[in-house]
Amino acid sequence: MTRLTGTTRQIHGTVADGFEAVREAFAAFVAEEQPDYEGQLCAHVHGRRVVDLWVPGDGAGPDSLYGVYSSTKGAAHLVVALLVQEGTLELDRKVTYYWPEFAAEGKGALTLRELLAHRAGVIGTDSGFSPQELADDRQIAERLADQRPFWRPGTTFGYHGLVIGALTGEVVRRATGRTLQEVYEERVRVPYGLDFFLGLPAAHEPRFRTARPMAPTAEQRALLDSLPGGPHTLAAVAFNRHAAEPTDLELLPNDPLIRAKGPASVGGVASARGLAGLYAAAISEVGGKAPLLKEDTAAEFGQLHSVGYDVVARSHRSYGLGFQATADTWHPFLGAGAFGHSGAGGCQAFADPRSGLAYGYTRRRFAFPGGSAPENDRLAAAVHGAALTAG
Repeated sequence: MTRLTGTTRQIHGTVADGFEAVREAFAAFVAEEQPDYEGQLCAHVHGRRVVDLWVPGDGAGPDSLYGVYSSTKGAAHLVVALLVQEGTLELDRKVTYYWPEFAAEGKGALTLRELLAHRAGVIGTDSGFSPQELADDRQIAERLADQRPFWRPGTTFGYHGLVIGALTGEVVRRATGRTLQEVYEERVRVPYGLDFFLGLPAAHEPRFRTARPMAPTAEQRALLDSLPGGPHTLAAVAFNRHAAEPTDLELLPNDPLIRAKGPASVGGVASARGLAGLYAAAISEVGGKAPLLKEDTAAEFGQLHSVGYDVVARSHRSYGLGFQATADTWHPFLGAGAFGHSGAGGCQAFADPRSGLAYGYTRRRFAFPGGSAPENDRLAAAVHGAALTAG
């Protein structure tokens, strides 16, 4: 490994031989960023950590934890993939086989496969969720069971941004008698020692770095203000902006109830090491342990299931089963079947089984324009290129 001695922007960490270009790409990006930039980058190739870099900001380090927004969905749906792999869940069974109450308001024919592919149409409720409900997957699921879908289930797709983990989590609970968070803790996080929590223990709270809101330039603010919107659009419903207490997505991780309960759509807290470690464990041998997912399971969950115009995001999106199809949605240089999930604040995490790459990136300040931060394009490309060269 090549150890960094520090630069004018205090980049710390190590890269393996052959991955020096990643360090250079990270340094070049940081030099362009705002003075208070704080972030982490980590990558594994075939289970071996090859990149471990961070810019500490005010006292942070490689073990600092950040809210990872929708990258939480990757951890949640790794649990679902494991249960499918074992036969506890079956993708083409109706959701109502596990959860009979879900049949209300014309949802009875929806399969688990369609639910995972964001085709259910229950992106939120007519009146929205309270902050307390939004932190509790059981309460979200109970309300959505009775909700009339916003499109005919199965006919199109749209991002179930704040609720997909509660929906799939209720299926997990009905099938196993345990919450998705409990299964994740016992079968994934603890065995691999991952700094990626779905429910942050109080003992780890001092490691958490509060999220900072977006700091757009005047030009960026004008662009954001020009975007079409309204209080009753699908996007408003999906992101709970129509509720009596509208959700402030940028600062959502700063709610201690969200951190403590770890709702499976957006409540995860992690380091870049934790994000990359999750996907390394999913596809590679790590610490003498076989990959969590068999090749066929990883291929099925990374296979394109919903591709085209996302009626919530109002843009082109691609989803596998619970995961984003990362090569199509974000990084076209990745291999077919790459799967993972970005987070609204700018974080990114994915596995590329064809190259053996597992990638994790976090940042403290909410990135413009939200979703996978633009720097991930060049950082992920640098890591991927080095991984291919290294073989």
